[in-house]
Amino acid sequence: MQPMLQTVATRPLARHAPNYSPAEIGLSGLGGLLGMALTLWLSTWLLGADVAVTVLASMGASAVLLFAVPHSAFSSPWAVLGGHGVSACIGVACAELVRDPLLAASLAVGLSIMAMYALNCIHPPGGATAFFAVMGGPALHALGFSYVLAPTLLNAVLLLGVALLFNGVLRAGQAAHVAEVEAQAALPPEVLMIKHDDLMYALGEIRSFIDVSEDDLMHIYKLALQHAIHPQPALDSPARA
Repeated sequence: MQPMLQTVATRPLARHAPNYSPAEIGLSGLGGLLGMALTLWLSTWLLGADVAVTVLASMGASAVLLFAVPHSAFSSPWAVLGGHGVSACIGVACAELVRDPLLAASLAVGLSIMAMYALNCIHPPGGATAFFAVMGGPALHALGFSYVLAPTLLNAVLLLGVALLFNGVLRAGQAAHVAEVEAQAALPPEVLMIKHDDLMYALGEIRSFIDVSEDDLMHIYKLALQHAIHPQPALDSPARA
């Protein structure tokens, strides 16, 4: 039992740290700054400061995903909008139907996780959105289900819009580089022994959520196989961004 606990405790520390470039770090930080500043300013202008700031904590978490790991499944538009939207609905329902706030908050987060799984829109900050719907205080409770539209979805749409524009313009060169690497990693069909269906079967057998798309997984496999056949110096790939 003790060796198992030691393995679990030290596993995160033993993982290889990704080699992020200064440009990637700078772009992520700049994107988060601009995204949150514009979202806060527009939300405050449209709704007033008291309402606008109620879900900005969960939006701050969303900003990390949207600008630091924009290619993550957690960062897709449907994950952001669906995750926040369904979590807000569940949070308001729990706040109105369950009298004990601690139980209501716990139920809101747990049910939100299940709903995001069911709707294929897992977005971790959605848990905070559900939590704040219960624990946000009387002013937020007075909003009722309008909390779902404003400030929750309004803030999510504003932040997502900034992220799509920012990443589309300033990270266009990174996408082109990824396409170039994919072309260099192209392999003849007879060499690629593992097919898409094989990887999908393996993902299904794991029975746990993995934050990678099927296409990205195939791309990773092709690059690894290409490197095994023709070893190359390590590339500082922007796909990590």
